[in-house]
Amino acid sequence: MNDQVSTPPDPSENHPSTGPETSAETGPDTGTETGAETGAETGAETGTETEAARTPDPLSTVSRDIAEVPSVEIISTAALHLMSAAAVNLGLAEDLPDHLDLDEARSLITALAGLLDASAQTLGHHHAAPLRDGLRTLQLAFKEASTIPDDPGQGPGEKYTGPVHPTASRR
Repeated sequence: MNDQVSTPPDPSENHPSTGPETSAETGPDTGTETGAETGAETGAETGTETEAARTPDPLSTVSRDIAEVPSVEIISTAALHLMSAAAVNLGLAEDLPDHLDLDEARSLITALAGLLDASAQTLGHHHAAPLRDGLRTLQLAFKEASTIPDDPGQGPGEKYTGPVHPTASRR
């Protein structure tokens, strides 16, 4: 019977025909049962606190891991995610060739162009050049997929890169 005091009773077992024991186990005005339950909860919390003190916080470990990653890698990774998402929305993914969402692609390409423009000095030529090539490829793919052409300089990301033309010579 003491085991039932520390665990909540099963509502399916609570029948009016069981008599006074049922009301003593489940009644809120019995001090003994409440005290036993509170003691059990306090013991569990103390054990958890001791265990938490021994194990490192996963978030602090993640923060330390992120702190060790150079900004160039974080910016490049973000740029690659934007490029991949834009390519999918332009129907360039092998497994989703019919997926075409030009509004999403425009937003992603513009965000990529802004990121590359803002981080050009941080990235340096070595890291920025392939990302700019990928951006230009996406801008041209957007122009090809769009049924309504944008005015020169008004395409996705062209605010940051200037107008993109398929026949423009590369410098």
